[in-house]
This record gives sequence, C-alpha cells and structure tokens, in this order.
Amino acid sequence: MTQKVAVLGTGKIGEALLSGMIRGGWAPADILVTARRAERAEELRTRHGVTPVTNAEAAKTADTLILTVKPQDMGTLLDELAPHIPSDRLVISGAAGIPTSFFESRLAAGTSVVRVMTNTPALVDEAMSVISAGSHASEADLAHTEEIFGSVGKTLRVPESQQDACTALSGSGPAYFFYLVEAMTDAGILLGLPRDKAHDLIVQSAIGAATMLRDSGEHPVKLRENVTSPAGTTINAIRELENHGVRAALIAALEAARDRSRELASGSSNK
Repeated sequence: MTQKVAVLGTGKIGEALLSGMIRGGWAPADILVTARRAERAEELRTRHGVTPVTNAEAAKTADTLILTVKPQDMGTLLDELAPHIPSDRLVISGAAGIPTSFFESRLAAGTSVVRVMTNTPALVDEAMSVISAGSHASEADLAHTEEIFGSVGKTLRVPESQQDACTALSGSGPAYFFYLVEAMTDAGILLGLPRDKAHDLIVQSAIGAATMLRDSGEHPVKLRENVTSPAGTTINAIRELENHGVRAALIAALEAARDRSRELASGSSNK
C-alpha cells in the first residue's frame, strides 16, 4: 500500500478510520491528518504515528482525501482545497446529506468523488459504511474506498439516490438502538431492578439477538415467533407495543430522518 491517504478534519470517526487502516496493514507514514487544533494534530501523531499537515498540504500530497468535517463546514473546506487538488485525486466524502455533485461542481473537472455514509460503530470496528459513486468515480475508486472503510466494518454499495434512506437506517441507526436500550433500562428500574443489572441484561440480550440475526439466516419474524409462546409473557408485551403504535412510530421516525437528509442535500438548511 504505497498510496498516501489524508483524513481531513480528524474527529472520532476519522481517528477510528485511520486506526483501523493501520491495523489493516497501512503504514502510518502513508497516512496524513489535518485537525482544527494543533494539540489535536500532535495527539494523533503521538498516538498513531501519522503525519499532521495543513489542508492545503494534504490536497497537494495525498492520492486520496477523506473529508470527515461536519456538513455545514464542507463548503468552506472545499473553497480552501479546490485550488490545490489535481483532477487525478480521489475525494471521499463522509458528510451526511451532501451529494457528490456538490463536490464535483467545486473541484477540477473530472475529479473522482465517492460518497460514504458510515456510522459510530466504526469506533469498535463494526461500522456499516454505505458507498456511492460520483459521475467520474471508477470501479478502482470504489474498490479502494471499500478497502479503506472495510478496515472498520462492513461496506455496501448503493446508488446515490438511496443514500438518504441509508442515512436514516444505518447512519442514524445506532441512536435508535441506544434510545431503545435507554427506555428498556428505565422499564427495568420500574420493575424493581437496579440500573446496572437492568443494563447488563438488556445489552447482552441485544448482542445475542444481533448475533442471531446476522448468523442464523432466519427472518426476524421467525426469530421473534420462536420467543413468542401462546398466551405467554412475550405476546402480551408485543400486544402493548402494537397498541401504542411502536411500529408506525419507527416508520415515521425513519421517514423524518430521510427527509432531513434530503433537506441537507438541497441546501435548504445549514444546521
């Protein structure tokens, strides 16, 4: 692996990505990083052996640039980078809701752009990263992107038209599970359990259920039915979830997340 890769705006996700790359065989010397604060850049150098540079130096030097700044900061970053990025570079965007056309219109004609929506389980090498090609991205560009993001989890290619839906499902997805665990923990306390015991019960149940979903090949309905005995405790709980419209609320929540992603893409809001 001799290509140089630059991670620009290296926050938690950016650091998780470069750390995964190093574990996957990338040489730290081939990874450049930028950070808003000098002390943060030095921290990354000390911890990982990577090379801190300015945004302009990254644009001039790296073969692949991974932009991990917040969506509202992307326009400013591109204004800074555009004069320095040759058209033969690969630009990977990790910003939610921003289409590849936004980058292509601000960079040199023909620049390859790939859009990626990853999620916070990248911090534990269990990310789901969804990859879409811009109009100039090649098969080699997509394979290279998969190699990078595959170091912190799984990857999936989709048409860019599906990115907003993927953002709603997997980009924001971990938050829904954390929210559910929070609610179930409160329920456990209400039922008389100490918080720490309720937490442990729910987290291990979640890990076990997720492993079964991944490894069994069974449909989730089948797995749920295996737990749901006639006139038992589980079916009574499921009835209450249905009575309170939990399924409909989840669908509405994901639609709201998708719609917000579309708003970001259209530039109707900068927040």
